[in-house]
Amino acid sequence: MSNRAVRWSVYVLIAIGFAIACAFLSHWQFERNESRAAQIELVERNYDAPPVPLGDLIGEDDVLDPQDEWHPVVLRGEYLADEQLLVRNRPHGGTSAFEVLVPFQDVDGRVFIVDRGWVPPGEGEAPDAVPAPPTGEVEVTVRLRTGEQVPASGRGAPEGQVPTINLPTIADLVGGEVITAAYGQLISEDPAGTPLGGFESPTDDPGPHLSYAIQWILFALMGFIFIVYIIRTEIVKHREEAEGIPQPVRTPRRRDRDADVEDELLDAR
Repeated sequence: MSNRAVRWSVYVLIAIGFAIACAFLSHWQFERNESRAAQIELVERNYDAPPVPLGDLIGEDDVLDPQDEWHPVVLRGEYLADEQLLVRNRPHGGTSAFEVLVPFQDVDGRVFIVDRGWVPPGEGEAPDAVPAPPTGEVEVTVRLRTGEQVPASGRGAPEGQVPTINLPTIADLVGGEVITAAYGQLISEDPAGTPLGGFESPTDDPGPHLSYAIQWILFALMGFIFIVYIIRTEIVKHREEAEGIPQPVRTPRRRDRDADVEDELLDAR
């Protein structure tokens, strides 16, 4: 096998390896696009659905069907204001706000974590003021949300605060039979308490995943086109050399005569 054939084989192998990497990345972006589309469809189906009793979606087994996330539910009972917790470093209002978690004891005896909204940061490690929830028997409507992971960094929080809405961790801090399958973002209270900062509706932007997937496919094709161009250029050059066709010779640019005269004058000075 000639040196040129070996070199071309290496070119092709590089193009194949590059195409495989592009195919992997394209497939990953297609999967992310499908996942994002499923999330948008779930929100559109459940976000404004009629509220149902909590027990209809989370039974005694404390399990939430993933397809029921964002669905509104109704609770009746009372807030356990003494067990209130703050979630730190939440992005609201252009700042690192605090979300206010208040355990709610439902009439069935279980304790459900209600996220009543957010308050801005204060001068120290806690907000300057946190509005209290309504007292006595309350009817609360919330949207179901799944809990969050424990921070990978292992960061903690001061007493009375938590770094994330990790429901098993919160259950260890709150008394009673705490539901850990989901928590609820507040929609309304009756009677109503002092309102906190509300939650924005989830965006329906599908993101750039589909366009990225197509771009990776195009990159793979461009890699093969570039290799074909290099090989074809070498073949044409080799054929011209074999047929004795003279190759264009670049002649050095002549310096401007005026520039030569100026250099001589400077040298004379």
